[in-house]
Amino acid sequence: MPSSDRVIRWGILGTARIAAKIAAAIRDADGADLAAIASRSSQRASAWAKEHGAARSVGTYDALLDAADIDALYIPLPPSLHAEWTIRAAEHGKHVLCEKPLAATEAEAEQMAAACGENGVQLMDGVMWLHHPRARQMLEPIRDGSLGELKRVTSAFTFCWSKIPQDEFRLDRSLGGGALLDLGWYCVGASLWAFGELPQRVWGSARYRRDVDMSFSGLLWFDGDRIASFDCGFDVGMRKWLEAAGTKASLVCDDFTKPWDLQKARFWLHDADGKASENIAPSRVQEVCMIEDFCEMIRRGKLDETWPRASVATQRVCEALDRSARGGEIVELRQG
Repeated sequence: MPSSDRVIRWGILGTARIAAKIAAAIRDADGADLAAIASRSSQRASAWAKEHGAARSVGTYDALLDAADIDALYIPLPPSLHAEWTIRAAEHGKHVLCEKPLAATEAEAEQMAAACGENGVQLMDGVMWLHHPRARQMLEPIRDGSLGELKRVTSAFTFCWSKIPQDEFRLDRSLGGGALLDLGWYCVGASLWAFGELPQRVWGSARYRRDVDMSFSGLLWFDGDRIASFDCGFDVGMRKWLEAAGTKASLVCDDFTKPWDLQKARFWLHDADGKASENIAPSRVQEVCMIEDFCEMIRRGKLDETWPRASVATQRVCEALDRSARGGEIVELRQG
């Protein structure tokens, strides 16, 4: 029987920058324990464990997969490695929280979801904003008719590199890099979250540097004359906003991926007369919310297929957008 007070023991597969943030979330989350860190360098793993509070370190990824005292793995490796290590983790009975994008391709994403399902382990990608209480509050007016019929979703996620970095996987297409998979993943996912379904067709346009999309704009057409649009890139100052517009009103959030002010996670509802109401969600750290949600899924002992299904859908749309931008034509989306 599932135990409601069971502590979920976590391991982290790799010492990427984002791993430090998730390590802190695991330490702060109720019912979670940071049991181990793995690196391909024993020295790096040991130093990382001391700095970030992991109980122990191991010098190979395989050693962490073999560890009997690990329940869940966080995988912050480059996207090109997600499929291999997620599938191997599933075969070792480990639940997997995998950094976004879920994979480098739709085919790999589907293989990952299938492997986790077949082995009875939970799979979820590392998009954090969906776990903050604000996301649930924002979805209510979208779903209950307060906006009228939802017709349009518009979003943007950008930041600007003052100097293009070296040795950055996001600038290597073979590793799963590019603005679309790194930043556009959030915008595409938010569009699917708001509309609750896949688009019928998509169109994309990108600016490339050495075959990597440095900026990307996309259109997603949904059934019933509904549309989503977004832009993302590494060449514009920080923007992370979302608007969901209906026939009666609109919802605006100027920091949907992460609150500018952690103590004031807010969004606005604008009616047709220009009146705006500010809504403020409870103050929570979204990384901690994500870890606690994932731990609770494990404790329940029943897989939640909502999360891998959403990840695979986002991957499918992103891949179609990439094909569109590279081929210069609208791409029809496979449904189901």
